[in-house]
Amino acid sequence: MKKIITTQKAPAPIGPYNQAVLFGTTLYTSGQIALHPETMELVLDSIEIETKQVMDNLKAVLEAADMTFENVVKTTIFIMNMQDFAKINAVYGTFFNDATAPARETVQVACLPKNVNVEISMIAMK
Repeated sequence: MKKIITTQKAPAPIGPYNQAVLFGTTLYTSGQIALHPETMELVLDSIEIETKQVMDNLKAVLEAADMTFENVVKTTIFIMNMQDFAKINAVYGTFFNDATAPARETVQVACLPKNVNVEISMIAMK
């Protein structure tokens, strides 16, 4: 059965989608960008700060589904500039244990919503 997951601790959707969908024991998160959940303003001070906001938003969505980053089995990272990969990866890596980190792909794209530099989505399982 499909269950919609929402939390006020992550940004409200800016289109016709939900923050996440739980289907059985699998959680599919929508891509998160660096919107601050309280102000809905972008946090773009640096690529590191932007990435941390994205990961904090994803953490809030995971918590709303009673999960943590340990439940994440797959992530997708979309970035505007592959030159930012190392900085994004350094922040992203602080949220995972290297031994149990999820599968992942990282893709450079031409444009992201609101012209942000990074967007990340996840799949997690209970």
